[in-house]
Amino acid sequence: MIILEMRNVTKQFGGLTAVGNVDIQVEKDSIFGLIGPNGAGKTTIFNLITGIYKVTEGEIIFQDHPIDQLQPYQIADIGITRTFQNIRLFKKLTAYENILTACHYNASYSILDAVVRTPKYKKEEKKLGDQADKLMEIMELKDRKDIIASNLPYGLQRRLEIARALALNPKMLLLDEPAAGMNPDETIKLMELIRQIREQFNLTVVVIEHHMDLIMGLCDKIAVLNFGRKLAEGTAQEIQANPKVIEAYLGEEEVNC
Repeated sequence: MIILEMRNVTKQFGGLTAVGNVDIQVEKDSIFGLIGPNGAGKTTIFNLITGIYKVTEGEIIFQDHPIDQLQPYQIADIGITRTFQNIRLFKKLTAYENILTACHYNASYSILDAVVRTPKYKKEEKKLGDQADKLMEIMELKDRKDIIASNLPYGLQRRLEIARALALNPKMLLLDEPAAGMNPDETIKLMELIRQIREQFNLTVVVIEHHMDLIMGLCDKIAVLNFGRKLAEGTAQEIQANPKVIEAYLGEEEVNC
């Protein structure tokens, strides 16, 4: 079953075509990879899916409904969340406070409930606190609960950002270079974590990454972008054997390693 489809999507900035005539289909519950050189249009595609940019031409369909004219908050409401290349945390809040703040996106009490501290408010706050605790545990951040976000090691800041995205109870999670700045051991742990959260949260995951070991070992399908256009799409084995991809991106030496 297709959960996300991009149909002939083009995004232009003035005379520059950042994404040109891209067609992509993402299967529900799969892990889908986007790779390509810097400037290939990968993050632009995430910005189009999440409503930060509007398409110049084409359609983006999520669960059989067009989303390309929706605002970012509306796209979050229907179940698409993301992380960013440059980590965006509340730097002066603790790890726990960062996650709890995101959990409050799902709060169902009114301002009056909060002011008066009604039973509904107290019950809901307990529920949101439990959700934050659960995410802390899943992301292996429980022992860093009270540490200010900016003081966390880089790899743990990445995990914290993923936890915040999960707090919105998404159906699809977009990860933009989640392994950036990580060492090989951290990257392997991240692969295991992505598989775990995909299964535990019944998620579809789309990931942009330059770490080929992660992409090739993790993704069910991979699309390769070059100069804003889709160069190829297929399984890891098909991508590694594709002459156009080898020439444009992977390189003979890396494929033969």
